[in-house]
Amino acid sequence: MKQITFLLSLLMMATVAIAQVKKTTVKKKTAVKKSNTVKITPQKPAVPVKMRVPGVRIQITTDSGVIMVRLSDLTPQHRDNFVSLVKKGFYDSLLFHRVMREFMIQGGDPESKMATAGAILGNGGSDMARIPAEIIPSLYHKRGVLAAASDGNPEKASNGCQFYIVQGKKFTDQELDMSETRIGRKYSITERMVYKNIGGAPWLDGNYTVFGEVESGMEVVDKIAGVPGDRYNRPLGDVRMKMEILSMK
Repeated sequence: MKQITFLLSLLMMATVAIAQVKKTTVKKKTAVKKSNTVKITPQKPAVPVKMRVPGVRIQITTDSGVIMVRLSDLTPQHRDNFVSLVKKGFYDSLLFHRVMREFMIQGGDPESKMATAGAILGNGGSDMARIPAEIIPSLYHKRGVLAAASDGNPEKASNGCQFYIVQGKKFTDQELDMSETRIGRKYSITERMVYKNIGGAPWLDGNYTVFGEVESGMEVVDKIAGVPGDRYNRPLGDVRMKMEILSMK
């Protein structure tokens, strides 16, 4: 009888143990199933923020194509003078009267509008008020900058209307060393890298005001700079311009 009682006790204990194991297993399966069905809310893609670059944008339409330039706010007197002339239509039908390959293209001489073939240009605008120099170290003569012409006066003041766009060329360290001696100052590491890899006209730094930069259309500048010219670097075929303001600040 004792043996039967003992066997019944073992059987009951085994049954309870099996039931506990099944209960635990069910709980684990439920937990795993629940974690696999977690709802994930899709995130909306970030909306890109359009950055506005400051400065006035000018479109220069030429016989060879369109050049887009942006004026610098660091040179307010040159910026405002240029904008005023564009608004008046001053530059419309004027010529790029001086072009030099691997250097620059120059325009803005009011005498070029009605100039006959072969006439010597470049002295126009001398009766206009000069613009005080605004020579900013961070605005140097790298490829594509817009700068004001000058007659070499001691104050380095700019001509009231004539401008040039630098096409430039690339320079070696040795050539930049020579240019430093000529202008009497050292180029920064950044300036050297730009003049060596992008190009420009470094010897002009410190003597002329840079007041803008080409945003697009450098291929047009290259094309104009490469046209044949006479001994005064005036293109043998007229290259006229028309300007309009595309955007203000």
